[in-house]
Amino acid sequence: MKRFHVHVSVADLSASIRYYSALFAAEPSVVKDDYAKWMLEDPRVNFAISARGAEPGVDHLGFQTDDAGELAELKSRAEAADMARLDEGETTCCYARSDKYWLTDPQGIAWEHFHTLGTVPVYGESRQMEAAPAESACCAPRAPKGKPIGVAVTSKSSCC
Repeated sequence: MKRFHVHVSVADLSASIRYYSALFAAEPSVVKDDYAKWMLEDPRVNFAISARGAEPGVDHLGFQTDDAGELAELKSRAEAADMARLDEGETTCCYARSDKYWLTDPQGIAWEHFHTLGTVPVYGESRQMEAAPAESACCAPRAPKGKPIGVAVTSKSSCC
């Protein structure tokens, strides 16, 4: 079963941990000096926040899979839709070791698809990537965009 993933960059980690703990009625499952994560079951979401100097707001979205087969299924779906991927394979990010790849939607929002393999004591690797040479492998690289897939919006409302 897949789990929806949301990663938000925050300006004040302590205040944000207090806020989201109250909002979710749960304490984070992981807390570090620059990062916190809630693994919620209702709704089934991996909600993470970090204070690492990025502009506050949604950093990226994604899907965490429970097994490698689900990750392969998501990858096949992306390939069938001709979506460009930034494949990282096994890498370290957000205090976890994962097998992952990235997509970028037509608006430029990064989507991370990953299967967590274990925990690590560091936030992430510092390695160079062809698609984003000045960024680390960890969190929302500027992945190449695929062909836009979607439904035209016909409503004139400003609401979601």
